[in-house]
Amino acid sequence: MSERLIDILIDSFGKILLPGLAMTVPLTVISFTLAMGIAIAVAMVQVADIPVLKQLARFYVWVVRGTPLLVQLYVIFYGLPRLGVILDPFPAAVIVFALNTGAYDSETMRAAIESISKGQIEAGYCVGMSYGQIMRRIVLPQAFRTAFPPLSNSLISLVKDTSLAANITVLEMFMATQRIVARTYEPFALYCEVGLIYLLFSTVLTWLQRAGEKKLGKYGPM
Repeated sequence: MSERLIDILIDSFGKILLPGLAMTVPLTVISFTLAMGIAIAVAMVQVADIPVLKQLARFYVWVVRGTPLLVQLYVIFYGLPRLGVILDPFPAAVIVFALNTGAYDSETMRAAIESISKGQIEAGYCVGMSYGQIMRRIVLPQAFRTAFPPLSNSLISLVKDTSLAANITVLEMFMATQRIVARTYEPFALYCEVGLIYLLFSTVLTWLQRAGEKKLGKYGPM
């Protein structure tokens, strides 16, 4: 490794990490938060077996899971302006990542909700709880605990998927790296460097996931 390449890597580390902290992390957090709201709503609609809404929920999950994330980004950012809807890159990315992750996580939440014993729901009705109270106080807390590991994996995947936002001009880590590569002509080293930074972010989330699982495990079966 030449001295020039070492200097490039040292100089570029902060220039790549900064967009990661300023753009990749907020993009991930906002998108995942919205995705969880979508996932819970879609899962509850399907579990409640509301005729029309259930079919719409299934159609949404079918379309989103059956089409590539990159295509969804292009449709929202480059396609909607043809219909008169113009979005800035960041909100467009948030919408797409939230809808995409929400579709996958809704199936995780649906399975977790359906794993709860029907007897607990019936017991809730027996003590005078409404459907909403049963979901909020009995079902969802247990469902979240069951779904915690796969939801954590979904969050880690989302961190890496945000690299696709570079395709719609969001200045996150990957796009910052592309600009440095265009200037220095050192693609191999720089793409390895940004890969290591993504690995660092994912490793931190993995540690948090394990800590969360241990904490939940202390309470024993519910």
